[in-house]
Amino acid sequence: MVTNIYRIAQGLRNKMEREVLADYGLSWTAFSLLYDLLVWNSLETKQLAKSSGVTKATVSNITNTLERKQLCYRSIDKKDKRKTFVTITEKGSQVMRELYPVFHQGEVELASSLTKEEQTRMAGLLRRVIRHSKL
Repeated sequence: MVTNIYRIAQGLRNKMEREVLADYGLSWTAFSLLYDLLVWNSLETKQLAKSSGVTKATVSNITNTLERKQLCYRSIDKKDKRKTFVTITEKGSQVMRELYPVFHQGEVELASSLTKEEQTRMAGLLRRVIRHSKL
């Protein structure tokens, strides 16, 4: 089961990076960071790393790239200089508003071999595994 979950996750990632994200010059992780920023607008790098399942160093490296593309920017907390926040720009929000529907369509296509009931059941089972594993 775990091997199959890994294979489908890798397959989805590869497909999306090739067919959707490449048009925007984004990696899977960059998309994930931007998605979290679209939802929350601004996050501390530690929170962003945890949410995306990557290290703070990875967040820093990807944020460098996203800043060059003017999709986000960093700022230091005025009260605690040790904290850095990443905030999505208007351009970043626009890219995500254009990109997300295409990305979602790829997800829909991937799950299209399952009925709606099977999709709902699988989603519930996967959420249970995630909660139990504290992923």
